[in-house]
Amino acid sequence: MSAEMGAGVTAQDRPAGPAPTAAGPSAPPRTGLSRKHREWLAAGLFLAPDAIGLLIFVGVPMVLSIVLSFFQVSGFGSYEWIGLGNYERMMQDPLFWQSMKLTGVYVLILVPVLFCVSLGLGLLVKQKLPGMSAYRTALFLPYVISLVVVGVLWKFLLDEQVGVVNRAMRAAGFDGESWLGSPTLALGCVIAVMVWVMMGYYMIIFLAGLQEIPKEYYEAARLDGAGPWTTFRSITWPLLRPTSFFVLLMSTVAAITGGLDLIFVLTNGGPANGTSLAIYYIYQQAFGFGEYGYASAMGSFLVLIMVICSAVIFKVTKGGRFDDGE
Repeated sequence: MSAEMGAGVTAQDRPAGPAPTAAGPSAPPRTGLSRKHREWLAAGLFLAPDAIGLLIFVGVPMVLSIVLSFFQVSGFGSYEWIGLGNYERMMQDPLFWQSMKLTGVYVLILVPVLFCVSLGLGLLVKQKLPGMSAYRTALFLPYVISLVVVGVLWKFLLDEQVGVVNRAMRAAGFDGESWLGSPTLALGCVIAVMVWVMMGYYMIIFLAGLQEIPKEYYEAARLDGAGPWTTFRSITWPLLRPTSFFVLLMSTVAAITGGLDLIFVLTNGGPANGTSLAIYYIYQQAFGFGEYGYASAMGSFLVLIMVICSAVIFKVTKGGRFDDGE
């Protein structure tokens, strides 16, 4: 009896615990990719089409162009290794350096004007006014038109005899101008037309940046009695740094490497090479005179200048960051 009582006390005092379970087979090890690796794979698959396209249509031609710049290439398929001969010729070519000088003037005028006009239009179309969507569409429309069509249109408008611009000037009592017959006026016309074409695109970029600025900042400035200029200087301009950096960088690259179609149709590089920018001179040497090796050397040099300009913009603007980069 005492043994039974001892057994009962022991059973009651024993701490409760989980009931023993029958030993089963261990879980099989997980196979396949981890979540992090799956995310990397998905990102790679999404980027692959663009990466392959850039490699085939940009990367490979750039490498081939650099290689080609060390050869003397005729239009009949013969290649002759000349080393740095094309680069030496480029350094001694006064027409090339004239085209580079014109390109510098073109960029220094076009980029600031395009930046200011696009920013002004972005501030304007941000206003809530009747029919604003139609105005935005009308301002953006020139960007989607082919530059060849734009060149033909403006060549007709700027014609010295029958152009609409000169007719309007004569009707107002002024003498008509030879817009495309003077080197200075012709370059100014090319710049003006490029601003007209590109301003709608950068207007949309600025509009997107302006719409990202919280409205509470403007409401607080209004309560503090800040005027439009103070509000723009203290709120809008600082918060537009990333957008301004993007516009400045992209418009500079576009000014250095673009505009060939427009110049070819509107002025054909003239008069007196007054609009023969570097990109047009390179095209002329390659497809006009068959100097593919020489054109490749000049193209490689122009790309180098573009990279240097991009690096300077990154350095000066600190990449459009809000902080001071410290």
